[in-house]
Amino acid sequence: MRSLAFNVAYWLLSIIYASAAAFAALAPGRGATSWIIRRYVKRMVQAMRLLAGIRIQVRGKERLPTGPFIIASKHQSWGDGFATYDQFDDLAFVTGDHLEKFPLLGTVLRKLGAIVVNNCGGREAREALKDRSADAHAAGRRILIYPEGNLAKVGEKFRYRSGVWHMYRDFDMPVVPLATNLGLFWPQEEFRKNPGVATLEFLDPIPTGLGKDEFLARLEAAVEGRTSELIAEATGQPVTPAVQVSAPDEVARAAKLAAA
Repeated sequence: MRSLAFNVAYWLLSIIYASAAAFAALAPGRGATSWIIRRYVKRMVQAMRLLAGIRIQVRGKERLPTGPFIIASKHQSWGDGFATYDQFDDLAFVTGDHLEKFPLLGTVLRKLGAIVVNNCGGREAREALKDRSADAHAAGRRILIYPEGNLAKVGEKFRYRSGVWHMYRDFDMPVVPLATNLGLFWPQEEFRKNPGVATLEFLDPIPTGLGKDEFLARLEAAVEGRTSELIAEATGQPVTPAVQVSAPDEVARAAKLAAA
């Protein structure tokens, strides 16, 4: 019943606020649309707590640097974006172009200054990421990115992609790793929700100036290591490192090559 109640609320809130945000997008500037989306996020986090029984615990905000920075987060749950966005007044975020297929959402994303890139990656996606991130950087906004590019099951991870490093290098901004165990309570995009206390933890910022390989290794070690510890903390099980699996686009590419 909790899952049903939350999912009904999820769709009602999404339809109401998306419609309002699309109307607000007709106004000049980002202010009106941004205000509505912040209200939407807060109501969704509230629904997670009251209906699904999922309470968000946030740790490590004292580690956040002043000024603009990049948040590189683990992505186990559709709820990750709501929980993270709720921690900031003005957050730019990187998202896949799959969201633009939903009516009105493309207009709202553009008005918010979201950084929309091709899910399959490649040179075109890197160029789009660079160009659209530059606008957010110029405005002094914090930027949220999911380096794996996909929702991962609890206990699994995907290859960390280089887009976050290009942003880190091009804009000379520190990167804050973000670990989470929210996937235990709201697994990926599943209907089923599990009540409990989910944790988001901001980790020590990675300073600027590192090379690509060192940066990506340090980021992955921080995010995956702490995420595994948060999962163990919530389940009472031993800490178990995540297993790397192929991402959906990598599976599709391999299948295409095999069929050629």
